[in-house]
Amino acid sequence: MNIIGAFAAPHPPLIIPEVGRGQEQNILATADSYEAVGRQIAREKPDVLAVITPHSVMYADYLHISPGTQAQGDFGSFGAPQIFVQTPYDQDFANQICAHAEYQGIPAGFLGEKDPRLDHGAMIPLYFIQKYAGFIPIVRISISGLSYQIHYQLGQCIRQAALTSGKKTVIIASGDLSHKLREDGPYGFAMDGLLYDEKICKIFAQGDFYGLLDMDPGFCEAAAECGQRSFLVMAGAFDGWKVQSKLLSYQGPFGVGYAVAAFRPVEESKERRFLEKHIREKERRRLERKEQEDAYVRLAREALEYHVQTGERLALPDGLPQEFYENKAGAFVSLKIDGSLRGCIGTIMPTQSCIGEEIIENAISAAVRDHRFSPVTEEELPLLTYSVDILGEPETIQSEDQLDVKRYGVIVQAGLKRGLLLPDLIGVDTPQEQVRIALEKAGIPPYANYSMERFEVIRHL
Repeated sequence: MNIIGAFAAPHPPLIIPEVGRGQEQNILATADSYEAVGRQIAREKPDVLAVITPHSVMYADYLHISPGTQAQGDFGSFGAPQIFVQTPYDQDFANQICAHAEYQGIPAGFLGEKDPRLDHGAMIPLYFIQKYAGFIPIVRISISGLSYQIHYQLGQCIRQAALTSGKKTVIIASGDLSHKLREDGPYGFAMDGLLYDEKICKIFAQGDFYGLLDMDPGFCEAAAECGQRSFLVMAGAFDGWKVQSKLLSYQGPFGVGYAVAAFRPVEESKERRFLEKHIREKERRRLERKEQEDAYVRLAREALEYHVQTGERLALPDGLPQEFYENKAGAFVSLKIDGSLRGCIGTIMPTQSCIGEEIIENAISAAVRDHRFSPVTEEELPLLTYSVDILGEPETIQSEDQLDVKRYGVIVQAGLKRGLLLPDLIGVDTPQEQVRIALEKAGIPPYANYSMERFEVIRHL
């Protein structure tokens, strides 16, 4: 085991005195923990640091690893351009991570470097580490919109690279916790934020990495966290290993959670092969969902699977409830994989002869015609979860006060431009936010003269 240690570490720019200008005094416990991390890394003398940051180049479907031999950056965007950090890159180690990722079918590599400068998610840990340990070569790895499982598997690739290279490796998982801890914080307050931080602190204290892998992505999104995927990469490097873990500190005075934690491998443990456990549990849940799905979800799934496997359109089957043949309505079909959206297409008003045909058409469209995503592949079919929203008749409203984000969706229109947002979406907490997003989707400026309609939905999961 050449991973000799790992640290979960936040990245508040205010922790740098020249940025904080006195506010850093409010997070002294975090700074003290960072100092301890720097001293510990100096004692262990690693050959390379794998720095996982959520603020480097980020893609929905690709894990970016920074190319080159070195990089630098400064805190100019935070009012302190005189404070800069530079570091050498370990190209050989990065190449080995890419090779192992390619072998595992994980989309990762050096493509798409938009900005070679170091981001603050990397600079802040390095600021404290270099204070004590000097210029240890690093590999800078970004997160992506890919699943939690893929990020965990990338951590396994880092461990394999450490093993094949023989280099003593320390992983730095850079990431803040929830950004919704206080009303006056950057994203306001949400109870999910407090619950998320409580869960993460417990996970860090106990080394319960399965808790990271099995956490609901929707819950994490509602908490407005930024470190979850960084932590998962770190956790994956210890799959099958017992770890010694310690939560060094936790603070949240500015409405954002800052946790510093340390992990050290102890011995191999079959009981901690969390990826195997996670895959088994996902399959169990998939079969359970399939057994419990209602006629709406079943029709969407069967239509999508039939089209992906044959290229043909499913004929409306017999034996469905009578409303599938007799009623008309707009419908949306949404697809997710591991809690992340994989496609969503729908119709505001009915375009087919009946609800059944509407679901078939929109299920196919969600799989192959959502321009935000590549077409769904046959390999992905077992991973998909479905929801079908049947829309009620829209009614005109005069004010946002007539909206309820949990009950009503909204339609906005100005001229030929029209946008819709479904109700009860994660992260949409106010009518104002609901209308703003609908306008943005339609390409309608907020100052335009636009009309609004609201509608109810019956959601089938």
